[in-house]
Amino acid sequence: MPDHVTAIPPTRLRGVNLGGWLVLEKWMTPSLFEGLAATDETTWCAELGGDAPTRLRSHWERFITREDFAWLAGVGINAVRIPLGHWIFGPPYPYHPKYGADPHPFVDGGIDVLDRALGWAEAFGLCVTLDLHAAPGCQNGFDNGGIMGVCEWHTREEYLAHSVSLLGRLAERYRSSPALYAIQLLNEPRWDVPTALLKDYYRRAYEAVRAHCPPERVAVVFHDGFRPHREYLDFMLPPAFKNVIFDVHRYQCFEREDLDMDIHGHLHKAGDLRRQEADEIQRGLGLPAIVGEWSLGLDLKVVSLWAEGPFDHALQHMDAFQKNVAYRAYGAAQLLSFERYRGWFFWSYRTETTPAWCFRECVERGWLPPRFQ
Repeated sequence: MPDHVTAIPPTRLRGVNLGGWLVLEKWMTPSLFEGLAATDETTWCAELGGDAPTRLRSHWERFITREDFAWLAGVGINAVRIPLGHWIFGPPYPYHPKYGADPHPFVDGGIDVLDRALGWAEAFGLCVTLDLHAAPGCQNGFDNGGIMGVCEWHTREEYLAHSVSLLGRLAERYRSSPALYAIQLLNEPRWDVPTALLKDYYRRAYEAVRAHCPPERVAVVFHDGFRPHREYLDFMLPPAFKNVIFDVHRYQCFEREDLDMDIHGHLHKAGDLRRQEADEIQRGLGLPAIVGEWSLGLDLKVVSLWAEGPFDHALQHMDAFQKNVAYRAYGAAQLLSFERYRGWFFWSYRTETTPAWCFRECVERGWLPPRFQ
C-alpha cells in the first residue's frame, strides 16, 4: 500500500464501524469492565476516577491501529464510521448526576486519537463518517449512548445546544480533511423522543455543519430515530437542504419475533423483505439512504445488558458446519439487500468475545466475502 492514497468519494459506501473505541461498550470490550460495577463509559470513568486516563489511553492505542486501516483498505472496504462521545474535545460539557462529584469525569485526549484516525483514513483512501454516538444526557438510554438507563438529552436545551455546538466544532476542525465524507448528527435517538423536537434539532445541527462544510464536500446524515421513514416525508429535501443522507440500522436479534424465527425466516427477511424496504425507503423519501449498522448477530444474550430471557435464537441447535453455512447465507442475504442503498456499515470492526459482531473475524472465518470490490 502506498503511504497516501487520494480519497475519491465512492458511489457506494462499503464500510465498517469503529465501535467500542472512542465510546466504550461493555459487551464489546468486557476486559475493560472486569471487576467494575460500570455499565457504560460515563460510569466507567466516574468509578475509576484517577485510574481512568491510563487505562483508557492504553485502550485507544491498541484497540484500533494504523494496521487496521491498512487491512480494511486491503480487503476493499472504502469507508469507516467513527462513533464519538460529546466529550471528545474535553471540558466544558454539561453536567449529569451520573458524573458524581467530578463535573468532568471523561478522559481527555480523544480528539488526538480522532486526528490520527483521519490521517490514517487519508493515507489509505478511506472515507470517514463522524458519528455523534453519545450525546449529553443520553439520547436513548442504551450503553452506546453513554449512560445506560437514562434518556434525558431531549429534556434540556443545554444538552441540545451542546450537541449542535460540538457538530460545528467537528465540521470546522476537519473541513479540509480529504477523508471526511459525512457528519452524522446523532446516533439512534430513542423512539419516544418527540419527532418535532428531533426534526428541529436536525435542522439546527445541519446549519452548524454547513457553516463550515459545503454540500459538495461533506454529506450530512440523520438517523430515523426508530420510527417509520414515512415520518420524514418532505423533510430535509433540496434545494433548501443539500447532500443529506437518511440512516437506518437493521438488526434481527432484538425483537421477540426475530428471536423466535428459524434461519430460513431470517434469510427471507434479510434477503427479500429488506430488499423491498430499501427500494420503498429511497423511492418514498427522495433522499439517498444507508444502513449505518448491521451485523451477523442472532444471539441477543451476548450483546444485551438489559434484555430478559429466554435467549433462544436460530443457530442454537446447529453443529459447527451448519452454523458456518448459516452465517455465510445470512451475511450474503443482507449484503444483497443493503447494496441497494447508497451504502452500508457493518457493526463493528472488532469485539473481544462476539465473532458474529466482529467484521475482521467474520471475514477471516469466511462468513463474509474475502474482498469487497
